[in-house]
Amino acid sequence: MLDSRLLRSDPESVARNLARRGFTLDVEAFRVLEERRRRWQVEADRVRAERNAHAKNVGMAKGRGEDIAPLLAKGEALTAELARIDAELTRVQSEVDQWQLGLPNLLHESVPDGRDETANVEVRRWGEPPRFEFEPRDHVALGEKLGGLDFEAAARISGARFTVMRGEVARLHRALAQFMLDLHVREHGYTEIYAPYLVSPAALLGTGQLPKFEQDLFAMRGERDFYLIPTAEVPVTNLVRE
Repeated sequence: MLDSRLLRSDPESVARNLARRGFTLDVEAFRVLEERRRRWQVEADRVRAERNAHAKNVGMAKGRGEDIAPLLAKGEALTAELARIDAELTRVQSEVDQWQLGLPNLLHESVPDGRDETANVEVRRWGEPPRFEFEPRDHVALGEKLGGLDFEAAARISGARFTVMRGEVARLHRALAQFMLDLHVREHGYTEIYAPYLVSPAALLGTGQLPKFEQDLFAMRGERDFYLIPTAEVPVTNLVRE
């Protein structure tokens, strides 16, 4: 999500930046929505201050021995009015949040303008791609030929987008993960972390997977909703959230 303060203070600059990637930001629609939010916020602050001041008056009247029944009735009315206003403010704030969640990130000045990867610019290259006297196979074809990747079995067990690893391929998979962890913990100052594979929707909002990429995620619906993490980025980033 973009910084709300930047959107409120300078929506035109945000619109110009997003236009570089082919995205049209409706500045006027945002201003209308933000004005609604601001009006309800000001009204909530006003009624809350009035209720607090009124509560002090009730206390002073009670100390003087006066009849406070009318004051209590007014206090209840102010509380009810504040609840109504807060509900409206929450509804409008939710609209603002959902609107902002649909906005793409701002582009750094070094990024070329363009709608997609076809506008990318090659900055540098290192080495030369190897040349083969045969047609090279990708890892999926090699894994299936060696009997190490079994997509058919995985589809029967779990459905699409899964695979069963067997034999040396499974061993290689385990060894590479262990090698990577040991190398970076021992030699590069990293801390090994075992984080949850299931996270709340809030965790995925914080890392940008929700709401835009919800269709790509595996969800678990119940008393509490969970999602399977797509990468360790999600739980590790959320360790320092807020």
